[in-house]
Amino acid sequence: MRLVQNSGADRVVDLLRPHLKPGTDKRIWWGTDGNNMPRLKRFLSEVKSGRVPQTLWTYGEVGHTQEAKKELLAAVTFPNSDVVFDTPKPTRLMRRILQLATAPDSADLVVDFFAGTGTTMDAVFAQNAEDGGKRRCILVQLPEPLNGATASGWKTIADVTRARILSAGKRHRKADPLFTGDTGFRVFKLDTSNIRAWNPKPDDLEATLLDHQDHLLEGRSEADVLYELLLKLGLDLCVPIEKRSIKGLDVHAVGGGVLLACLSEKITRDQVEPLAQGIIAWHKELAPAGPIGKESTCVFRDSAFVDDVAKTNLAAILNQHGIQNVRSL
Repeated sequence: MRLVQNSGADRVVDLLRPHLKPGTDKRIWWGTDGNNMPRLKRFLSEVKSGRVPQTLWTYGEVGHTQEAKKELLAAVTFPNSDVVFDTPKPTRLMRRILQLATAPDSADLVVDFFAGTGTTMDAVFAQNAEDGGKRRCILVQLPEPLNGATASGWKTIADVTRARILSAGKRHRKADPLFTGDTGFRVFKLDTSNIRAWNPKPDDLEATLLDHQDHLLEGRSEADVLYELLLKLGLDLCVPIEKRSIKGLDVHAVGGGVLLACLSEKITRDQVEPLAQGIIAWHKELAPAGPIGKESTCVFRDSAFVDDVAKTNLAAILNQHGIQNVRSL
């Protein structure tokens, strides 16, 4: 054998040749004269859609920008022609990519960092409707200004993206009443944390401490704080969220009770016990089935309690009924 003198590729050939002669199992092809580097054969029966994907896609197969523009105009009502996108992507192109890169039974996550008019999400809806897939999609779009669309209330390209996705979901459900796939979506905007940063003033520590009596920034809604909690606890932003009023206070149950949150700005002493009992009853009703050892978390706004006694009593009642992980913001 010439293993010492040969390159790495030649060594592989020399080792394989005695065992994989041309035509032995019809899987290894050594070229026309039998002396080329070996190549693996693939049969049509093993290739999805019956053939190896072409590297050149014609407009007859995946569409073109004129077709895409017609799709966009059919989905979104633009206030004037000046704000219509001239070169959107056709859904047939995106669906072809989905057919090659994803599978209907694998719950693949598709990410598009340049959402534009939302063609990718439209294509995901269409492909899921066709093959019963469970694909999900994340679209990212910078809030680029969209001049001339004030009549529609649009300010940025992201507004067009949102309008297209909403229209696409309605269209797919109307086209196939038996379609049970998910066409819902949630919109998030990048922002600073809802929790006040600790930036003490060395020359006035007393004022700094008073400013931080409430750890949450003013003007932030309960929904703002709730979704930041999801991020900090590692929960999916698309998990189901339910809301129930208990003793006049809104309580949110996330992921079937994995997270329970009451983010009201004020909880009186009289509300503590009925609030705790209501949360306990709802928690039992939900019976969250999380991972082994994963307890439900119950979160409150720290500044909502009139004093530490009310806060301690609420936590003690919850602990007695199996909700051990009680936190405050």
